[in-house]
Amino acid sequence: MKSDYDKLIKEAYEELPEQTKETERFEIPKVKGHLQGTKTIISNFTSIVDTLRREPEHLLKYLQRELATPAKIDGPRLVLGRKLSASLINSKIQQYTESFVLCSECKKPDTQLTKEDRTTILKCTACGAKNPVRAKI
Repeated sequence: MKSDYDKLIKEAYEELPEQTKETERFEIPKVKGHLQGTKTIISNFTSIVDTLRREPEHLLKYLQRELATPAKIDGPRLVLGRKLSASLINSKIQQYTESFVLCSECKKPDTQLTKEDRTTILKCTACGAKNPVRAKI
């Protein structure tokens, strides 16, 4: 009886399709946009902010400082004051995510930014860790 069960399980596993891509629960959308004159327009800024679960102004301020450019939020998009490559913007958003979104203990994105006195604290709702965030903004 047991060997029939094992045989059926083995056959079922062989018929399953191979996983072609591993997907994580948390994936940051890549920047979508275009150049318009001397400006860079990021059209999916709101979806990036929604995925990160942070205030748009917080990410805006970080990008302005890191990219050394003026910027403004124009509806669902972000307008940067100079020409920038998508790979540079994506790398800065990745750095922001590592500093202000992902828990340093469990690496999960289930975090909240809170202020205690004058210190910004990254509190993880998954594991309960609390860590001060280096003030880059």
